[in-house]
Amino acid sequence: MVASLARALQLTDTERDHLYRLAHLVPPADGAISDHIPPGVHRVLTRLGDAAVAVFAADWQLIWWNRGWAALLGDPSSTPPRLRNFARGRFPVDGSSARLAQWPVTEQDRETTDVAVVSDLRRATGRFPQDARLAELIRDLCTGNQRFAELWALGTVAAHREDHKTIEHPSVGPVTVDCGVLTDGDSERKIVIMTAAPGSADEDKLRLAAVAGPPVPHAQRVHTDR
Repeated sequence: MVASLARALQLTDTERDHLYRLAHLVPPADGAISDHIPPGVHRVLTRLGDAAVAVFAADWQLIWWNRGWAALLGDPSSTPPRLRNFARGRFPVDGSSARLAQWPVTEQDRETTDVAVVSDLRRATGRFPQDARLAELIRDLCTGNQRFAELWALGTVAAHREDHKTIEHPSVGPVTVDCGVLTDGDSERKIVIMTAAPGSADEDKLRLAAVAGPPVPHAQRVHTDR
């Protein structure tokens, strides 16, 4: 009945989903998770100055990052594309050491962030139940990482919104940042923005890191200097 009403009223997808929720029903799910970033969103992202910014798909697959992100955490392009996933790095499988951050990162409350990431993935499975990449991710983590499997079994549904991290940067030293997570519409893209408190020493370090650019790995420096 709700579907028929939505068609009769010629509702947009957003209006249709709102109608379903008003009727206490789950809106129809879309097929696949999108890795596309609309041009308007991309233009906004490129104007965020010194902030370290990255965009993740609904399954926490990294799909875009700026120079500030690479300068603060290391260039993700050195990580195989399949492993550029925040959840895979956080809950490693089969001894994998791939991480999106190339230097040590500590968090104010790791337990809370672990729960938030798993809960957000469960929310994504409700939004994109037919997505093959998401299904593979959940299957791999549930069977290969005990911690993830334990949290997944809790059945919590929520979104990951914010965090506080300290990055042990090899050039400028420890940098403490606020990590905000914005969700971009129905696609469930996650825009992650790392900034430091205004006027703080951390803000100065963040700017220095951004100016210097991504540090060159030691092995590459040795090769280059010959």
